[in-house]
Amino acid sequence: MHAVPESHTVSNPTRSDGPHLDHREAPRPNRHDPAKDEHVLDMSAEELAGALDDVRPTGSLDRTDTQWFRTAVFYEVLVRSFKDSNGDGIGDFKGLESKLDYLQWLGVDCLWLPPFYDSPLRDGGYDISDYRWIREELGTIEDFKTFLDSAHDRGLRVIIDFVMNHTSDSHPWFQASRSDPDGPFGNFYVWSDTDEKYSDARIIFLDTEKSNWKWDEERGQYYW
Repeated sequence: MHAVPESHTVSNPTRSDGPHLDHREAPRPNRHDPAKDEHVLDMSAEELAGALDDVRPTGSLDRTDTQWFRTAVFYEVLVRSFKDSNGDGIGDFKGLESKLDYLQWLGVDCLWLPPFYDSPLRDGGYDISDYRWIREELGTIEDFKTFLDSAHDRGLRVIIDFVMNHTSDSHPWFQASRSDPDGPFGNFYVWSDTDEKYSDARIIFLDTEKSNWKWDEERGQYYW
């Protein structure tokens, strides 16, 4: 189930994510405390840039051309179904990295990756439970950084779907919001005492849901 942060409009983002995957897996353990995220909201651009230095890729890529996308050839890659490197039947970042020369030969300028973050996979990975972690079957953070450097070294750019409109209801921000309405994440999502608000909005998951609202027993309210 999606949970929509309060700061975003109530809408269904337009996307094309290939085949719809619905594995109905149980939520995985969260790997960070939401309390640690509070200070990020108050960080300056300079402070945030410094905090990202340890994860910034080092591969060579010409960043002076700001109009590259106008003529670029984009290639969408669902990592889990592209190339398996370890024989477990699931594609991964090491497998994708091993095919970069082939993709370069095809004439690809930019790889577009749908979400690969940790997720219960109830919406093809667009229901994110941890923005700071990669699904274990796809590899590690280091595997991703190595792939990114290798792509940049070949002049290949990489864009990713970063889903800001909503999170999984298993995300620690949502768990904090439902358990502590007066806390820092209390109003981080769209909560209501009634399911009649936004009644003119299109039902997003009409094939599986009768309403955009879902009742939460713990908080005693509906969430969008």
